Amino acid sequence: MRAVVVAALSLAAAACLALQAPAALAHTTVSAGSYEIEVGWGLEPPVVGIWNTFVFHVTEPGEREGVKTGVINAFRDMSATATFGGVTKTLEVNSDPRPGYYFANVIPTRTGSYSILLEGEISGTAVNVDVPIEDMESTALLDFPPSGSASDRDVEALRAAVTSLQAEVDRIASEGTSPDPAGGATYDVAVMGVSLGAVAVVLGVLALVRRPRA
Repeated sequence: MRAVVVAALSLAAAACLALQAPAALAHTTVSAGSYEIEVGWGLEPPVVGIWNTFVFHVTEPGEREGVKTGVINAFRDMSATATFGGVTKTLEVNSDPRPGYYFANVIPTRTGSYSILLEGEISGTAVNVDVPIEDMESTALLDFPPSGSASDRDVEALRAAVTSLQAEVDRIASEGTSPDPAGGATYDVAVMGVSLGAVAVVLGVLALVRRPRA
């Protein structure tokens, strides 16, 4: 019985902690000859259905060691294609006012892994590389107040715990008859203990469900 209660509370706590885990933010940088190309999302973390941009930063070594210079007209002879699974889209890449920075507008419609295929050349240097970028997240990552989907998972965990506890009550009821007068008292105490355990689980999980999420 105690194991059932502990397992139920552990499951509910784990679900809430998972919902609070922050997503990692990162751009990916690749090299083509002496050029470096950084690729990523303009708005991070990226969330499905929300306007975003694919951003590019193309640089080359500057006149001083350790200093990089933005490359102008980097996409004159280079194309960028977004890929998701087997679906592709040739991007219309625009120049940012800052030298070396470029972007392409997009409204992502699916969660999961995206990548950008860069093909062509930059000033005679061949470029042919597929660059993975940060995975697209569901709106649950930014929902406020939290949408019902996250709470539904918590409620499912609660329902499973209560079902297990009810099965334990039924088992005790089926085995609780005894010719000894004290047996009835023992049975009543056992049922009361299980019932109180069920109430504790319900209250504990509901507290987790209603707690504001980070």
